[in-house]
Amino acid sequence: MELFEEIRREYEHGVGTINGVARKLGVHRRMVREALASSTPVERKKAVREKPKVGRARSFIEVILEADKRAPRKQRHTAHRIFCRLSEEMPGLAISESTVRKYVHERKKELGLAGGEVFIQQSYDWGSEGQIDWYEARAELDGEERDLNIFCMRSMASGGAFHHAYPHASQQAFLEGHELGFEYFGGVFRVLRYDNLSSAVKKILRGHQREETERFITFRSHWGYEAEFCTVGRGNEKGGVEGEGGYFRRNHLVPLPKAGNLDEFNRLLLKGSREDEGRVIKGRSRSVGEAMYIERSHLLPLAPEGFDLAGIYFPRVTSKGTVKVLTNFYSAPVAVGLEVQAKIYPAHVEIWHQGRCVARHERSFGRFQPVLNLEHYLEVLQKKPGALAGSTALDQWRSQGRWPASYDELWGMFKKRQGKQDGTRAMVEVLMLGREHGYRQLEEAVGQALEFGCFDVGAIRLLVRGCASAGPKASELVEIGALNRYNRPQPRINEYDQLLRNWPETEVLQ
Repeated sequence: MELFEEIRREYEHGVGTINGVARKLGVHRRMVREALASSTPVERKKAVREKPKVGRARSFIEVILEADKRAPRKQRHTAHRIFCRLSEEMPGLAISESTVRKYVHERKKELGLAGGEVFIQQSYDWGSEGQIDWYEARAELDGEERDLNIFCMRSMASGGAFHHAYPHASQQAFLEGHELGFEYFGGVFRVLRYDNLSSAVKKILRGHQREETERFITFRSHWGYEAEFCTVGRGNEKGGVEGEGGYFRRNHLVPLPKAGNLDEFNRLLLKGSREDEGRVIKGRSRSVGEAMYIERSHLLPLAPEGFDLAGIYFPRVTSKGTVKVLTNFYSAPVAVGLEVQAKIYPAHVEIWHQGRCVARHERSFGRFQPVLNLEHYLEVLQKKPGALAGSTALDQWRSQGRWPASYDELWGMFKKRQGKQDGTRAMVEVLMLGREHGYRQLEEAVGQALEFGCFDVGAIRLLVRGCASAGPKASELVEIGALNRYNRPQPRINEYDQLLRNWPETEVLQ
């Protein structure tokens, strides 16, 4: 368009001839004539390229797309599925998946099978709505790559978001994530919008009606907010938190993050959330952090105390010294047959008996897995020492790094000197010292015993106590200013000494 304007101007006010304009501007005389005839360039014809590879598959694809017009929306062919069928049913056809994708995309638009949907942009009042979602990410924890589930709570008014990772998207993790998110934002949103996740929804009814889980209803009542659920299969109804997960993963979890443990990784997530408070979302005038500060005064106040997140069960101790909690078995140092209370938290399980926590285990998310602590079997192993060597509890201690090589060396010396049975009993007694004084002190004492060539339980007991009491603490100063009123002067005995000097010597002798 600009070239045509320059040609016309040069012809009218410059050179004045077609040949002169063509030479000056470096164009063909034919273009000069076109520009003089009309100020608008004539639309060029686009050359249609032949598609020899698609040509052989065109009829096959057309049949599939025509059939898709009558098929349910969620059971229509994707471009990838069409390519797979082409590879299976026309094996001699050399065609790439990208070529099939491009052709299918164009034909679906022509046939009305890929019509775009119009979405209505929404505006939100301060503190009116937050959105909840889970997304998956991978991280390297203690040198091992692990798949984690990350809980995300996003404010729709301010754009702020809170992220917290869990090994599994359990109901306890779901509820704990809420409380941590409320603490992060400094209050509670009036409405929270969810997918139809099983932690909150027991059954989907007609329309937007849901049969919710009892625990979720109790939790929502405790914090005083309302819950809304998206239409099934329409994640766009909570598009804010859907997009937040992708944004955070791309900007804070690439490359693969590394941390020593899950707690350290969650500190990295919190740091990323704080960093995002400095960004300005496109189309807004305030930063996320400034908007969160304004929104905080519009949120519902936090409850005086948190919700009891633990799931409560009352199993009985089995003959293997374990209790079944959900689908896994956890050791408990309680007599067989007694009923105990099991409290399930997002990352651990506690066993309570008579108002006292008798065992605490890392929670397992497998099925029918034994989670055992060797401590819980020491009394039994004193009576059955032969069971120690092949016990699952010992094997788990070894895999967790709780059984150093020095223990095996000491155990071997005990068996060599006292025999297999008595030597193992002696080793069990040594382990009991660790339960009493701490395993760090026990490992130090065992190392000293091996260094001194001392293989007696009594001696190791003394060494453990020595390790536990090493490094005497400095005496603490006690303030005694209030006792000054009881001060009295030292007694004087001058008169008594004078009496002794003047006393008759004879009477003294008598």
